[in-house]
Amino acid sequence: MATALITGASGGIGWELAILFAQQGNDLVLVARNATKLDELKSNLERQYGVRVFTIGKDLAETDAGQWVFEETTKLGVQIDYLVNNAGFGDFGMFAASDWNRTHQMINLNITALTQLTHRYLREMVSRGQGKIMNVASTAAFQSGPTMAVYYATKAYVLSFSEAINNEVSDKGVTVTTLCPGATESGFQAAASMEESALVKGKKLPSARAVAEYGYAAMMKGKTIAIHGRMNYILANAVRFMPRAWVVKIARKMQDKAK
Repeated sequence: MATALITGASGGIGWELAILFAQQGNDLVLVARNATKLDELKSNLERQYGVRVFTIGKDLAETDAGQWVFEETTKLGVQIDYLVNNAGFGDFGMFAASDWNRTHQMINLNITALTQLTHRYLREMVSRGQGKIMNVASTAAFQSGPTMAVYYATKAYVLSFSEAINNEVSDKGVTVTTLCPGATESGFQAAASMEESALVKGKKLPSARAVAEYGYAAMMKGKTIAIHGRMNYILANAVRFMPRAWVVKIARKMQDKAK
């Protein structure tokens, strides 16, 4: 029986991915800050699907959190066959007025923890000759994003990094998929204080379940980049054919508060 490790599993896309993996008979290691929500999910999944679920309550924005999680799974004697780096958050507002501590936490979570976890588990997957990783980026990865400058930049890193290492392990029996959802119905917008952004206000957003199902299928197929939604796919690719100055201005208009 295979085991999947999913970060950011206490809600949204991570929660739905945990259900999907459990439905297919996979054991789980669930990681998030909210240990209470993880325990709730653990009870539900073990009862409904008869799988083993381990929970790790950890803030992945802390220094060396990825190494700490790796050591915990080693103590548990659990082999990770699927790694899903889903945890992440954004912040809405002008960079000059932003809170540095929050920005630093965002970089630690969106970049450092994801990279460290990938490094630790990828080595084991390569040595076994099998395994799958999915790193959750965003359609934000394809352009710069005024009013969410650091968030967009972190997701550009995730896309570039994941594409590169997928190429590196393409002959090792391991695949690395980058999931790029657009705005999704989850707690992300509230956490980023962007409910008034034109990007989301008054919009019917895809559900976390729909995005999770799409990402799960792409990961199982070993797809390199998975952009959820036809319009998101078109827009993400269209920016390659436009002057960068235009792209930044358009992104700013979409991110500004709705009139």
